[in-house]
Amino acid sequence: MTVGPLPECDWDLPDPARAPEGEELLAVGADLEPRTLVAAYSRGLFPMDIGQDGPVGWWSPDPRGVLPLDGIRVTRSLRASLRRYRVTVDAAFDDVIAGCADQPRAHGWITPAFRAAYSTMHDRGLAHSVEVWDGDELVGGLYGVEIGGLFAGESMFHRARDASKVALVALVDALGGESAAHEGRLLDVQWSTPHLKSLGVVAIARGDYLERLAVARDLPPRLSESARDR
Repeated sequence: MTVGPLPECDWDLPDPARAPEGEELLAVGADLEPRTLVAAYSRGLFPMDIGQDGPVGWWSPDPRGVLPLDGIRVTRSLRASLRRYRVTVDAAFDDVIAGCADQPRAHGWITPAFRAAYSTMHDRGLAHSVEVWDGDELVGGLYGVEIGGLFAGESMFHRARDASKVALVALVDALGGESAAHEGRLLDVQWSTPHLKSLGVVAIARGDYLERLAVARDLPPRLSESARDR
């Protein structure tokens, strides 16, 4: 498969392939304009503030957490939750990112500047949300960035049991599931945590991730064509 050129931006973003093994914070500064974000994700970078009110850091975890689209684990109890809730795509993006920002975190990074930046990305069809509803109440969801066949998951939240897990299962389905895995689509979750490992997330070397990314970013996006009410 022919790999297309990387998008340009106004900043000299680092190449993660040249970073020392295990080093994750590769640059500090720049902005959160859509042109910058698209160029960063296409290179294998994502932004996160450094400390409280700190500058933007550009990260490339090594190893990287990814969820194989043919490897998500759905337990019996999660199957029951899938039947309980209603799921939509891109129906309440700002509410989802607000829910993610409201969660208590030791180092909360979803600042007003980040919320504004990703809302702009959403307006341009580059960021998407999955919402989970119990009746008319938003009880969970996730959001992330889609660049070609890459979906870079940014954050998720839940206010009811299994709601964030339901969002993740719905995302995998919207991206194409097992067939999407064979196409080379990539679901990036940044870091592999014990919670995410229980759902099937694996940690891969940065070099492996960048090779997969080079294939995925040339594929057509999926979520922009997904049904809004699933």
